[in-house]
Amino acid sequence: MRAVTSEFLTEHLELADQLREGRDSMLEPEDLPGRYGRVVRALNHLLAAVDSEAVLAGGWAVWRHGYLGRVTQDVDILLPADRVEEFLRVAGVSGFDVLQKQPGRWPKLMHKETGIQVDILPEGERPGAASKPAPTLLPAPSAIGARGPKLRYITLAALIELKLAAGRARDESDVVELVRTNADAVEQVRRHLAKAHPDYVTHFDRLVQRAREQQDE
Repeated sequence: MRAVTSEFLTEHLELADQLREGRDSMLEPEDLPGRYGRVVRALNHLLAAVDSEAVLAGGWAVWRHGYLGRVTQDVDILLPADRVEEFLRVAGVSGFDVLQKQPGRWPKLMHKETGIQVDILPEGERPGAASKPAPTLLPAPSAIGARGPKLRYITLAALIELKLAAGRARDESDVVELVRTNADAVEQVRRHLAKAHPDYVTHFDRLVQRAREQQDE
């Protein structure tokens, strides 16, 4: 975790301002400002080199789908299962350090130029904690927004599915905020979740109710 210094706080505030001002023009991941745009463009070069599609998930997808207060320090990408090994190999000789893999954890990269960590979410892996694994596996990028060898944002419904699968308190908070800013998409998301797993629908309905209660306060 990056130390909280005056330089870090200044950068964080400047980034928040840039994101607010550019919300309507930053439509694709490579449009992100500063270091984040640079790391996305570096990832796009890797995707082109290995002919792989991928989606950007995590905090940046939460921001793109309307939770404007959500700013994260890492980049999370979901890759096809049959491209992960080659992607990591090419990354290791193309401006990234492949970080030592911890038991039970998914691969991580560090972009040398920007110092930004990239978390790899491999298709077919099971999200959630060891004590509470998700009832589903990570889907193929092609099913949740990927188009060609270039990072695209994950769809809203799939993003909420992954948040529910992760099951952490901060993921629940993200879902509440996404519901509040995408009220007209609730039924569409619910239909998507019903196809994924009934437990997700039950969990989602509780968070929708929480979002509505907060809206009324």
